[in-house]
Amino acid sequence: MQEEVNEVIEKEIRPLLAMEGGSIELVSVESGVVKVRLTGACAGCPMSQYTLVNFVEATLKEKVPGVKEVVAADDSRDRFGIRTSCY
Repeated sequence: MQEEVNEVIEKEIRPLLAMEGGSIELVSVESGVVKVRLTGACAGCPMSQYTLVNFVEATLKEKVPGVKEVVAADDSRDRFGIRTSCY
């Protein structure tokens, strides 16, 4: 599955993000969860979560059977090793 995901990222997703000054890195694929890092202009963009879900995730789900979710690799939960939310 990782090769299929990488191919879609390279051929369909990265070129469109590049048009806006951004890019994307595939970090991992585990149990249908694709972890990516948005870079360039996308890294600090307020619309990055929208891009991640409504473009990256939607495209990968459409093109690669078995993709369940796309998450950002630099999620603060990863940064601090937190797996559950505390309220």
